[in-house]
Amino acid sequence: MASSLTVDSPELFGSEHTEMLGRGRAVRRVYGFDEVALVPGAVTVDPALVDLSWSLGGLHRPLPVLASAMDAVVNVESAALLARLGALGVLNLVGVTTRYDDPAAAIARIVEAADADSVSIIQQVYSQPVRDDLVERRVAELRAAGAPVALATPPAYAERCADILGRSGADVFVIQATVTTVRHKSKNYSPLDFRRLRGRLDCPLVIGNCVAYEAALDLMDIGADGLLVGVGPGAACTTRQVLGVGVPQVTAIADCAAAREDFDVRSGRRVKIIADGGIRTGGEVCKAFAAGADAIMIGSPLAAATEAPGRGYQWGMSTPDPALPRGTRIKVKSSASLATILTGPAHRDDGTHNLMGALRLGMATCGAATIQEMQQVEMVIAPALATEGKHFQRSG
Repeated sequence: MASSLTVDSPELFGSEHTEMLGRGRAVRRVYGFDEVALVPGAVTVDPALVDLSWSLGGLHRPLPVLASAMDAVVNVESAALLARLGALGVLNLVGVTTRYDDPAAAIARIVEAADADSVSIIQQVYSQPVRDDLVERRVAELRAAGAPVALATPPAYAERCADILGRSGADVFVIQATVTTVRHKSKNYSPLDFRRLRGRLDCPLVIGNCVAYEAALDLMDIGADGLLVGVGPGAACTTRQVLGVGVPQVTAIADCAAAREDFDVRSGRRVKIIADGGIRTGGEVCKAFAAGADAIMIGSPLAAATEAPGRGYQWGMSTPDPALPRGTRIKVKSSASLATILTGPAHRDDGTHNLMGALRLGMATCGAATIQEMQQVEMVIAPALATEGKHFQRSG
């Protein structure tokens, strides 16, 4: 193993590393994927000995990958294929699959819209109400296809969906919003009681999204089995542009992983950290785990699969918001099969194919045989990583 630099070490991520924004205003320096690098281990490992498997509650998967709960990425068919490959597809319970008998026709409206009209068309498509009968039908279809039933809903629909799932069951339940906190305040409605909902569920509960140590601890305290970490880094998300909020992913993952470690010591329960967004290449996959992730959630890389329902397009799931859309439609172009993108063999040299092969080799190079060992490899701040010695690549 390489010499250890833990995820909460002040040398890299701690609150001691501050700068002055102005008189009396200190700010903390934070880091994204492009600003850090992994140090090869003093001891290396045969890639064949690397174990990529992980578990969430009682659910065990060979690959630490969740496909984002986005309509351009996951439908019943792609979820079944992802399951056969060893990953986990998360179906959006408030997406087109639960609003339309024929979701493919609804998606066709989105992908065939002119660029100037795409947001308004997406808003129109998602204005149709969610139907309980379609929620039950999609759950039954997932089970019939042999896929784990992993389902996602925003907090506002969580109680309603939990009622339906009480009849049909799930393997994983995900509550996801741009930012989710336990201590939400409102005078207009009663916030979701996470603790009470957790008591109603018989399956692992994943909650997101968060980027801060204290928010992560709060979500762990109410019984979350996993946390989605990331605000705004997704390729189709415009939250950072519209709201100006977010924390670069390496620091966000490290801060939430530090909360996991402290919570584990305090409670004896190890909550899974799932890095969500901003991950496109094998190098970024490796850095996410080194920063402290137990698994990753990816959308746009899988939207580029030939089997993806979005037909080469992807759109943020906050795009349909009728008042303030925080996503856009992007063209990712179909590049390869899901199998090629996840497990190879790669036919590109840019790191976008065989993501799990890259993770396996990256872990082996750093001397990590397990994901938990990968979380302890040495990281360095390396702003020249992408440009050093690459003149001909950049000029070509």
